[in-house]
Amino acid sequence: MPPEAPPTLRDFFAAWELFADPALAGALAGALLGALGVYVVVRRMVFLSAALAQAAGLGVAGAWFAQIHVGVPAGLATPTVGAGLASALAATLMASGEAGLKGRRDGWLGGVYLVGAAGTLAIGTRIVQEVQDIETILFGSAVAVSPDDLRALAWTVGLLGALHLVGLRGFVQVAVDENGARVRGLPVRLLGLLLMGSLALAVSFGTRILGALPVFAFTVLPPLAALRLAPNVGHAVLWATLIGALAGFAGYVAAFLWKLPVGAAQTLTATVLLAMAWVAGKGLQWQHNRSAHRGGHIHGPGCGHVAIRHGDHVDYLDDGQLQHQGGAGHEVHHLHGHVAAAGYDHGHDHDHEGCPTAPQGHVHGPGCGHPRIAHGDHHDYLVGGRLHHQHGDHCDDHGPVDVVE
Repeated sequence: MPPEAPPTLRDFFAAWELFADPALAGALAGALLGALGVYVVVRRMVFLSAALAQAAGLGVAGAWFAQIHVGVPAGLATPTVGAGLASALAATLMASGEAGLKGRRDGWLGGVYLVGAAGTLAIGTRIVQEVQDIETILFGSAVAVSPDDLRALAWTVGLLGALHLVGLRGFVQVAVDENGARVRGLPVRLLGLLLMGSLALAVSFGTRILGALPVFAFTVLPPLAALRLAPNVGHAVLWATLIGALAGFAGYVAAFLWKLPVGAAQTLTATVLLAMAWVAGKGLQWQHNRSAHRGGHIHGPGCGHVAIRHGDHVDYLDDGQLQHQGGAGHEVHHLHGHVAAAGYDHGHDHDHEGCPTAPQGHVHGPGCGHPRIAHGDHHDYLVGGRLHHQHGDHCDDHGPVDVVE
């Protein structure tokens, strides 16, 4: 008997009516979670989505337990309601915990994650008839998505998308520099609550439909890929939306073609897209580093860029980067922490004319008039031969650099 022929793309689209709902659900969830995940990655809270997903899974399992053993009507204890309530409660606890226990954010995330995972498994032993659904919650297996689920997800994506499109600049500012946003008079607390609420809602829907594994993947991998390609956080949100949608849809197709679990296929697809973005980012950097040659510009004395002595050579400050005219063309050099910037003292403020600590005074940022320079994992501004870093309502002195006149 000849072996069965592997499925093809033609087979997939021939059965589109069967696969349309789960495939589109993957694309919608990937787009929404990818966009919101940019803020999570920028704020270095990548395990926030994992904790919320586990809490949502506990809510779904709790809803089934309430139906089976407590006798709560199915119309009240729905999995969607359970996921939403549990993720909202977890988000509230983590937000209050962060405010009251500075420096223990990771502990709160870990606690919510562990309670959610352990609680889901424990309840799973009491609802044997739903054990397959428990595995779906944990690992993701969006084989069947009802039209009602798809419509609810589409409405959620539309409403949250409109909210974040209108408030994009505020959300970006709060994610990048919360203290700076407060100095600029933005409603930081409201924006933070809206961001946390949006993420909780998106994660609860995603976990209910797709599972915790792909939800965590969509909030981390597409944003990482987008940040490799985009020049700023605002553009990264757009890129992450597109990459997340592609990972959700293409991952479902890959699961069909290679007979893989859907959640694993979507996660692996997002990983492949991240690798492609990393390579593309390296190519864009290479192209940018050599663009000066194609434009006829060669860095050197009198070229118009600020010259900075860096070790045993001289670099030129161009678009926030230290560029060096080496034998292989334009090279990008970096100031790392307090090694390259002698005299670095992060704990002391440096008041200078034009940069007072008062909110109504000068605040460093894009377009402030001072040259921007990459320094470790952040950007400083060059003022009078010293590196100034805007930190909340004051300016930190990150030490001197040797500017060559």
